[in-house]
Amino acid sequence: MELLFCESESAFSYFAALRSYLEQHGKPVALYSDKASVFRNNKKEPQGGAGVTQFSRALSSLNIDIICANTPAAKGRVERAHLTLQDRLVKELRLREISDVESANAFTPEFVEDYNRRFARVPRSEHDAHRPLQPSDDLARTLSRHETRLVSKSLTLSYKRVLYVLDPSDAARAARKQRVRIEEREDGSLCLWHGTHELPATAFPKDHGVQQGEVVDNKRLSDTMNFIKEKQRRRIEAKIANTSTTLRDARLLRAGTPRRTATSASPETPL
Repeated sequence: MELLFCESESAFSYFAALRSYLEQHGKPVALYSDKASVFRNNKKEPQGGAGVTQFSRALSSLNIDIICANTPAAKGRVERAHLTLQDRLVKELRLREISDVESANAFTPEFVEDYNRRFARVPRSEHDAHRPLQPSDDLARTLSRHETRLVSKSLTLSYKRVLYVLDPSDAARAARKQRVRIEEREDGSLCLWHGTHELPATAFPKDHGVQQGEVVDNKRLSDTMNFIKEKQRRRIEAKIANTSTTLRDARLLRAGTPRRTATSASPETPL
């Protein structure tokens, strides 16, 4: 019912697949999964979770339950499907000379249609338990990474080694010494919220700062700036080469930190 090629297995990859599924079929009563850490509620999310993973938090917001299989036999049907996808589908891709993610995803509708035509079975009941999406189901906000941070007295907060300075406003001043919710999109852009109020902010990456001792006279300024840019480039490349850096994080490092936080399309939609 849904098939997606992606960079790596992560919460954002599951968000993308889930969004496509919801837009096609509506909201199921529950999703059945294995016990991968992205699904289980036994780990705390850093700085903002209460034993709930990002994926299960999103499902709860949409009033969808998650059922994790307790035995290998319980998910045998899924594993049999995996054998098909890791064998037959790979051969189909090779025959069509498809070797990149974009082309593979363009081919998946054709594969899914043929797969279902050959292997689908008539259900015992004609009842469809899927529920339609409601106007209040803001998928862009729900299918984001949610964390919280404490706002300082000077209207600043830190997230992923970036300092964010909130624009001065009544809503921002009301958030002093309070925790605000950070919603990180797949592309790395952020929205900051305090209750129902969105808080625009300006980003200052900590890794890109220039020390006071590096300020020189105008005659040498151009060479100094080029030197600083090269030093920053090497620092970023070193982070990308680190084995703990995910493909998504590497892509975002190359793109750089947006100077301003994003603006939500529907700021009044509560979660």
